[in-house]
Amino acid sequence: MSGMDKMKNKAQEVSGQGKEKVGEATGDRDLQAEGKNDQAAGSLKQAGEKVKDVFK
Repeated sequence: MSGMDKMKNKAQEVSGQGKEKVGEATGDRDLQAEGKNDQAAGSLKQAGEKVKDVFK
């Protein structure tokens, strides 16, 4: 299960990067912010998964 969670978290990060780039290109600050939030959430979840792995 942990591997699948890691993939989902990484996908969220990558999706966030895409949203941020599209927001920059189009001048859409809301989309940029949403992308940054997605990246931060994905990174935070990834960190949580790494902590779980340490304690296994």
